[in-house]
Amino acid sequence: MIHGFWSKLKKPILALAPMADVTDAAFRRIIAKYGKPDVSFTEFTSADGLCSPKGREALMHNLWYEECERPIVAQLFSGKPEKMFEAAKLVRELGFDGLDINMGCPDRSIEKSCAGASLIKNPKLAREIIRAAKRGADPLPVSIKTRLGYNKDELDTWLPELLSEEPSAIIIHARTRKEMSLVPAHWERIRDAVRIRDSFFSSPPARGGDLRGGVSKTMILGNGDVASVAEAKMKAEETGADGIMLGRATFGNPWLFAKQKEDLGFMINDLGIEKKLSVLVEHTKLFEELFTTIRTTNKIQKYEKTHLKSFAVMKKHFKSYVTGWDDTKELRVKLMKAENAAEVEKVVREYLKRP
Repeated sequence: MIHGFWSKLKKPILALAPMADVTDAAFRRIIAKYGKPDVSFTEFTSADGLCSPKGREALMHNLWYEECERPIVAQLFSGKPEKMFEAAKLVRELGFDGLDINMGCPDRSIEKSCAGASLIKNPKLAREIIRAAKRGADPLPVSIKTRLGYNKDELDTWLPELLSEEPSAIIIHARTRKEMSLVPAHWERIRDAVRIRDSFFSSPPARGGDLRGGVSKTMILGNGDVASVAEAKMKAEETGADGIMLGRATFGNPWLFAKQKEDLGFMINDLGIEKKLSVLVEHTKLFEELFTTIRTTNKIQKYEKTHLKSFAVMKKHFKSYVTGWDDTKELRVKLMKAENAAEVEKVVREYLKRP
């Protein structure tokens, strides 16, 4: 088993969750600047798409990262071992610190390709994909993000299948695919996952040998409904998990992972409106800079802006930033009508000048 960077992290490990159209390069860079987690994950990306020239061109922005984000893990999905193998080689060549396989996404189009959460129903294929990823990514550590089960809780049978392939880490969203996020996360099952891991032998011990030698060394991280670092540390202590992955708690809160109140020159627990809005503008400008390119369209130097991501994606963050104080409705409405970073900055500037 290759642990790579995982073995160097202090426990409990605090990880930034991969979230489609949220944890893009702009958001992760803002997070790294204002409150760096122990490890970050990219948005999930199609391994199949990365295996074709046209698909790779369209998807490569999902795999952009900066040195400040390390350790950084690329998350891929696929239902085809041969595609996962090829894409894993690319992840290694791009210099990532690790590769994560998505085995929990409930998106129906992804499930139709036998990827994401559908792999819970096909352990044989899931194991083949893990082996292919490990071969392609070698020597990078390979982890898996999954759920308790598909239509029902299958942790007792599903987790051992994954442990058999000796991934470096398994991150478990403490709900089934059927439950989505409609019920509270079942954190008692993360405790059970740790128990299963601790009693699992990665390979049958030799007769008369040291039985402890075969105990799984795969790390277990829990995920679901954790709102703060303090709560994450409490969950890790209660369950025995090696770490906790946080996602929605970072919305509008890039300071979430800041280790100390004064790390950034101001009190994390007493952020002013002006500071929050200034970071909103900074985030918006970075989003526009990264995901809007200018390309020459013909020989007479006419230019065309090409959006790799719609500006509407950035607007998902506005409501989260503009919260925690009174009289925000009008500001939110104006921000949602903005069509670019310049307009966002103007709206914020005018708001801060109000009497």
